[in-house]
Amino acid sequence: MKYAFIRAHRAEFSIRAMCRVLRVHFSGFYAWLREPLSLRAQEDVRQTELLRQAWQESGKVYGYRKLCDDLRDQGERISENRAARLASLAGVAVHIGYRRRPGRYGGKLAVVAENKLEQCFEASAPDQTWVTDITYIRTHEGWLYLCVVIDLFSRRVIGWSAQSRMTTDLVLQALLMAIWRRKPSDKVKLHSDQGSQFTSRECRPSFINTIWKPV
Repeated sequence: MKYAFIRAHRAEFSIRAMCRVLRVHFSGFYAWLREPLSLRAQEDVRQTELLRQAWQESGKVYGYRKLCDDLRDQGERISENRAARLASLAGVAVHIGYRRRPGRYGGKLAVVAENKLEQCFEASAPDQTWVTDITYIRTHEGWLYLCVVIDLFSRRVIGWSAQSRMTTDLVLQALLMAIWRRKPSDKVKLHSDQGSQFTSRECRPSFINTIWKPV
């Protein structure tokens, strides 16, 4: 694979320099160019291309373990060690996230509500306590964000919303669905992780009450 790397990048770098960095002799590289690839080397090339294709289809976020699973699902015989080696040589690596540039960012501080639930995830009657959260779903077209509202009494999903962006509207639509489906007759305690979508003005009780008032 070192010789294959040198051959692939010889238009960019000096062959002797690459041989020196990779600790191979340049005469061996030229001898390798004159000889056909071994069966194992041909298999390396073929499976490397499959790994790269699976990596591209994952949005360049899969690591070698998941890529190995993908190839096995396709009927390939490949170990995790082999997948790690081929992925490393091909420059295929998992993308964990993006660093935010240091600095000060504008905006008002979020209003943090008191934790009245206190980790007591039980309810004695319907529509006493609802919990809500956002989850991420990977699709071939990109990330899909799903917000759900669950009634702690029945553990049933009573409201949901799925959108391509994680905005306040995502949460608001899920809450409105829960309200119109259940039509609670009294105030409901709503528990969330207090992310920016949940602490926005549109999701505060004062705003929600303008849309729905218990009867």
